[in-house]
Amino acid sequence: MVKIIEVIGTSDRGFTEATENAVKEASKTLKNIKSIYIKHMHANVTDNKIVSYAVNAKISFEIEKNQ
Repeated sequence: MVKIIEVIGTSDRGFTEATENAVKEASKTLKNIKSIYIKHMHANVTDNKIVSYAVNAKISFEIEKNQ
């Protein structure tokens, strides 16, 4: 069985790092992560410069069966 959770990953360097951070943080409490789907991307701007990046993502992971 596969379960899906929705998370937000952030970075001050870019969308790729924000995505990697989402998986990195999720892997601290989840096992068997199988995929990540980026639902939305957005950036925060201050003084006409991007100051942070964020992705809303769905992470799928396999649930272990109890024997």
